[in-house]
Amino acid sequence: MKRDVSDLALFGGRSAFLHPVHVGCPSRVDRARLFDRLNWVLDNQWLTNGGPLALELEDRVAEIAGVRNCVATCNATTALQLLFQAAELTGEVIMPSLSFAATAHAARWIGLDPVFVDVDPLTGSMEPAAVAKAIGPRSAAILGVHLWGRPCQVDDLEKVAADHGLPLFFDAAHATGCTWRGRAVGGFGTAEVFSFHATKVVNAFEGGAVVTDDDELAQRVRALHNFGIGLSDSSPAGGTNGKMSEASAAMALTSLDAFEDTVRHNRANFHLYSEELADVPGLSVIPHDRDERHNYQYVIVAVEESATGIGRDLLIEVLRAENAMAKPYFSPPCHQLEPYRSRAPVELPHTERLAARVLALPTGTSVSREDIRRVCNVLRLAVSYGADVTTRWNRMKGGRE
Repeated sequence: MKRDVSDLALFGGRSAFLHPVHVGCPSRVDRARLFDRLNWVLDNQWLTNGGPLALELEDRVAEIAGVRNCVATCNATTALQLLFQAAELTGEVIMPSLSFAATAHAARWIGLDPVFVDVDPLTGSMEPAAVAKAIGPRSAAILGVHLWGRPCQVDDLEKVAADHGLPLFFDAAHATGCTWRGRAVGGFGTAEVFSFHATKVVNAFEGGAVVTDDDELAQRVRALHNFGIGLSDSSPAGGTNGKMSEASAAMALTSLDAFEDTVRHNRANFHLYSEELADVPGLSVIPHDRDERHNYQYVIVAVEESATGIGRDLLIEVLRAENAMAKPYFSPPCHQLEPYRSRAPVELPHTERLAARVLALPTGTSVSREDIRRVCNVLRLAVSYGADVTTRWNRMKGGRE
């Protein structure tokens, strides 16, 4: 237990953790069950190209999402690109800047132009009024992002899309198993994309999926992810290799088997963080709607420097010195990254403020309740002496310079 600023590892104290605790550490799975599946794959000698395990995964994910179609892919970035190609988009895709760079890169990589709009300052979700204002003659689609697994303002975005005759897609990378107004994420808009990256609540080592009730669109995605084989007409893209291997599907199925246990652990972690930090001035755990189902994959804390006396970035430095590997999510936002910053400068004040004040804390099945108490002890100490920590840190930096 740390009691004084000098106890902080940033200033020479002993680290709270011998080994790093991470944001997005892979969730634990039943290794015996995974190896049984992998052995079956090897015995079956069907390693990729739409094998039985990939098809089983598609059926299970479609059921979770409440849709007719799921196409498993090698990763979620490729899934977005396949979706854009299947919809034959050209021109601009309207999207939030407060997302991982892959959201924008997926569009730009295939020749589309991301158009960034601001978010609601409280939820971080793309503001429907800003979307409507951004629509122009080159607009091809709208792409919402279910940030931190918290669904977008789906109804309002669907109305904007319908009013302007545009397809509406969702990057649901964070939102597997979540709901909005009681409906499962996956069935909104024209189509949605899940991520099964190693850091996600369901992981396939690397993987993703397109989910949709649009049968024709799903057929085009499936053909395009296998070099365009089976397309009834030509595609400007021709096709690519975006298939999920059987090894990845084996991991995804095993991870999916553990989904409820993983969510249960994450939920307990989330509530413990909320309790431990409830009375810390200037720190607030961003809540989830108690009436909805959530996977609790992320614990996001907002930092108000005027109350803490210490900024978000320095808090991250304090935690990382303790081997608690907190991360900014997402800072800088996409519009402040290259190649977007210099090509199409834009000011998004709500996005910029939110991106500068939030951080993600370690959670997941490898993070224990004692780990969380240690992280919160460090946070409480750093905030209690926020001005002192800031002053000492600035002196240290000045001495290094």
